[in-house]
Amino acid sequence: MKKPPPKPAGPTVKRHVGPLSGRQRRHLRGLGHHLNPVVLVGQNGVTPEVIAATRQALEDHELIKVKINDGPQGRHEAAESLAHETGAELAQLLGRTALLFKQRREKPKLSVDPPKAAKVKAKARRSDREP
Repeated sequence: MKKPPPKPAGPTVKRHVGPLSGRQRRHLRGLGHHLNPVVLVGQNGVTPEVIAATRQALEDHELIKVKINDGPQGRHEAAESLAHETGAELAQLLGRTALLFKQRREKPKLSVDPPKAAKVKAKARRSDREP
């Protein structure tokens, strides 16, 4: 008789699949507020080197800020191109700073779903406003 595989230690994080909802984007924006940009897109735009650096940063951190300077592409095109090339989700584009999220395949540390307590508080606030 085989033994079941051991359960992983620590809290389990639900794997994210598909596009982000508005609530998930808001949660990621809150988590990314204090972050500093770790990747800079220079005057040459989104190059293979920038894509490689972004992939590595996403693997290391899952949620990163990217600073997009003037280049051959506009900031919207550059952010969307970088997200597409790395397989990440564009959580926010504010000015020239993009917030990208890509959950790790193994041992993810960030969850895109807000904590349940936040959902309960939001529901309580809505009920307070209704007559």
